Amino acid sequence: MRYFVAVAEELHFGRAATRLHMSQPPLSRAIRQLEADVGALLFARSPAGVTLTAAGTVLLDEARALLEHADRVRVRVSAAAGAATITIGILGDGTDPGVARLAAAYRRHHPAIDIRVRDTDLTDPTCGLRAGLVDVALTRAPFDETALTVRALRTDPVGVVLRADDPLARRDELRLAELSDRRWFQFPQGTDPIWQSYWNGGRPREGPEVRAVQECMQAVLWNGTVGLAPLGHDLPAELTVVPLIDMPPSRVVAVWNEGDTNPLIRSFIGIATTAYRH
Repeated sequence: MRYFVAVAEELHFGRAATRLHMSQPPLSRAIRQLEADVGALLFARSPAGVTLTAAGTVLLDEARALLEHADRVRVRVSAAAGAATITIGILGDGTDPGVARLAAAYRRHHPAIDIRVRDTDLTDPTCGLRAGLVDVALTRAPFDETALTVRALRTDPVGVVLRADDPLARRDELRLAELSDRRWFQFPQGTDPIWQSYWNGGRPREGPEVRAVQECMQAVLWNGTVGLAPLGHDLPAELTVVPLIDMPPSRVVAVWNEGDTNPLIRSFIGIATTAYRH
């Protein structure tokens, strides 16, 4: 059922296999066996990919419900065994409506679980995951994914944050090249270089060092520094954000340590995927 849901959500056997950390041939065999078991084709296959059949659409709703129930059973058993705590790392953005939906949904599903939250600054995109401080992180990619499992939840376009009185603030859109002579904020030495490079538009920059979102905004206000931020977030009246048309979008992701079979994490990922789909 998990294999089927992965293919149904990705609508592509290759992407589903990557998501499941397996090769494509055994995934295809498993889906064919499932189709034989239920006596109906679940996917219409074509060179362009796959689409759900009517039977597949019905099964997807049922499969999600079955897997959700199975996760609740695992969590209840774990809770009875004394493993009823999960620590979630969040890369500080309390205004994201996806976080609020996820928190409400997780509380509904697991009212007896002790949920601990660790809010982290911008110097560690994995929110303490590698150091063992959290079980799962809700953050943004890209970063070094070695020994981690990453589930994409949403993509957000990115813009450049400027003072409202900046001459470029009146533009409807900008390109990275138009900011080449500006100072950008930096993260401290030792910060994940993949993460640093993304937020610097893919090239080395010079500018003040920051650790937190508030420090980024203050750097723009006080120093005229530019920096990048996802679109759609509230900013003080003194600041504005202009879309960047040649910047890859920012991915909201859930990430956990590869091979961690904690059922609370599995349940968190399933609920997060649903919460961010709306």
